Amino acid sequence: MRACAGCCEDQGVTKPRPTPLDDVSKAIIAELQDDGRRSYAAIGKAVGLSEAAVRQRVQRLVDSGVMQVVAVTDPLELGFARQAMIGIKASGELEPIADALAEITEVDYVVITAGSYDLLVEVVCESDEHLLEIISRRIRTIDGVISTETMVYLKLRKQTYSWGVR
Repeated sequence: MRACAGCCEDQGVTKPRPTPLDDVSKAIIAELQDDGRRSYAAIGKAVGLSEAAVRQRVQRLVDSGVMQVVAVTDPLELGFARQAMIGIKASGELEPIADALAEITEVDYVVITAGSYDLLVEVVCESDEHLLEIISRRIRTIDGVISTETMVYLKLRKQTYSWGVR
């Protein structure tokens, strides 16, 4: 059988099912969401594992795509003066369009949605001119893109990735 992203199982296609996380893995994730620089030894004390066991678990979580450990920055402080969310209406298969959008360096977020837009894309650009170039020459030229609506960010009030684990 082959895997798909949303096909019907009654057509003989199976969707991969995520492996449920145990309470210890969830606790490790929560510790890292609280402070991504926390040492494996400190996490081990909090969750009742050795430093080596925590290191192995974190590596498995990263390797499986369950989580990433990254530095979250303020784009303005790094010289990126323009952020925007772009709503995209499209026709045809959405996955190839999403894949093409994900290849654009300035794109940091791509999601297939239901509602007014088929896809939402967040971009981080150096200037309005840079944003215009991304929209006009890169996004609107992708096969299947019908229209775009750009919502320019005026001020970032909250950006967090610590919604916890359930």
